Amino acid sequence: MLRTHTCGELNMSHLGQTVTLCGWVQKSRDLGGTTFIDVRDRYGLTQLVLNTDTDATLRETARSLGREFVVKVTGKVLERTSKNSKIPTGDIEIAVEALDVLNEAKIPPFLIEDETDGGEELRAKYRYLDLRRNPLRQNLMLRHKIAQEIRKYLDGLNFIEVETPVLIKSTPEGARDFVVPSRMNQGEFYALPQSPQTFKQLLMVSGFDRYFQIVKCFRDEDLRADRQPEFTQIDCEMSFIEQEDILNIFEGMARHLFNTVKGIDLGTFPRMQYADAMRLYGSDKPDIRFGMQFVELNDIVKGKNFGVFDNAELVVGINAKGAASYTRKQLDELTEWLKRPQIGATGLIYMRHNDDGSLKSSVDKFYNEEELQKWSAAFNTKPGDLVLVLAGQTDKVRKQLNELRLEMGSRLGLRSKDVFAPLWVLDFPLLEFDEESGRWHAMHHPFTSPKPEDIAMLDTNPGAVRANAYDMVINGIEVGGGSIRIYDRALQSLMFKHLGFSPEEAQKQFGFLMDAFEYGAPPHGGIALGFDRLCSIFAGLDSIRDVIAFPKNNSGRDVMIDAPSTIADAQLQELSIKTTV
Repeated sequence: MLRTHTCGELNMSHLGQTVTLCGWVQKSRDLGGTTFIDVRDRYGLTQLVLNTDTDATLRETARSLGREFVVKVTGKVLERTSKNSKIPTGDIEIAVEALDVLNEAKIPPFLIEDETDGGEELRAKYRYLDLRRNPLRQNLMLRHKIAQEIRKYLDGLNFIEVETPVLIKSTPEGARDFVVPSRMNQGEFYALPQSPQTFKQLLMVSGFDRYFQIVKCFRDEDLRADRQPEFTQIDCEMSFIEQEDILNIFEGMARHLFNTVKGIDLGTFPRMQYADAMRLYGSDKPDIRFGMQFVELNDIVKGKNFGVFDNAELVVGINAKGAASYTRKQLDELTEWLKRPQIGATGLIYMRHNDDGSLKSSVDKFYNEEELQKWSAAFNTKPGDLVLVLAGQTDKVRKQLNELRLEMGSRLGLRSKDVFAPLWVLDFPLLEFDEESGRWHAMHHPFTSPKPEDIAMLDTNPGAVRANAYDMVINGIEVGGGSIRIYDRALQSLMFKHLGFSPEEAQKQFGFLMDAFEYGAPPHGGIALGFDRLCSIFAGLDSIRDVIAFPKNNSGRDVMIDAPSTIADAQLQELSIKTTV
């Protein structure tokens, strides 16, 4: 080894020892008679000192060092006269006896410090430099620790880690596939897996009983803060179980991670029906760090000659406690925020519960004090509260009010990243109707089992059929989801029929799985948890990018290596592909 110690481990117990360190120059300070240099590696930072008594050549070398030079230093550990309690090595410094420059460095395009002056695009282009900064390094170390604890927990429950193929068959369900042309099979394509769903089910047919994998998945979809074209799942499947077993085991895993990694006891996860989540929060992934549940007002407000309410399918609102002090300007700004195309609300109605107990609304022309008292009772308002109401078509207005609830939660400081509120959302609809294609689609995937008591409704009322499906939600983020699977060929064929597949199409796309069901498939189910999302929650980040070593930008590009890119004509000819761009 070129070094005897790292830059983060020396302390008062090493006084008098001669040590050798290697690392990057963080900064240097020449104070006339004394030169101080901070050297950094991934373990920490150590201060070096050279004074007027030091060899002249050595001091000259030290003075020539620039930021990010790679150096090897040998010297004696001394006690610092001016100590730094903010770093573990702050009690000592190294009196330099030998200094070798292992590699010089250009001036970096941004400061390699916790608070940098580099913009997002610049840091993405030089990601290898950005990863030298403490926040990103700590994120990746956190990711590593979480992965190790996941493997430890699942191994302790007899799960086997099995790798599944990356070059697979393209299927029509879900998001768009990334496809890969085959040179050896001209005109044919592999797809990169959106998840190992069918393979983990086949592993259950194979008798492996308990499987897991921390696995790369790929989806060609529009990107946002919590999406990347390639992402990582904690993929799990179990045989001979019921839904309760899945919930208990993976709630246990989440509790184990929070306990071991963050020292937090999450307690027992509450459970909520999908229908209740939509009715009370307008979201299938409600943030329950704060209350502000929806209150429906149809019975109270209709029939008062106010067309906005009378013509609406649903009138619904929230009580923003303590926000009655909002000015008219703030309320107008909030209304404009709601009218943005991303949300699409047409307006906002409000009622203040003033400190003197009086009630004042934006629709006083239609609702007198007596009527507003009914509003107050419905929302259980107290002096200082602000009621915010939307009206419209049920599904749309619930989504709009969900956005407003989350925004008010943020504005009122109710969404602390240091508070963790998990829950299970259960009993999702099996199917959802797609207006564009004019047919039903699987809400999760086509292998999700319907609740046995609802199967008869597949022919009469498909939208009312519930799935044996469940999502784990933490702080309003869907961390993972899963279901009990179909394991019988007849039921799987029926499911494909209701999804609009002809028997021939179903056989072509999924015949391998249905054939496998005829050879003794066990009852099975599983879950897939978003590893990147989980890591970002632990790190207190809104985006998953900074828990991924080399992420893509919002256009799906890696600006560091300039990918995707064109390929040579010879490669295209080899693959029998012509482009029309």
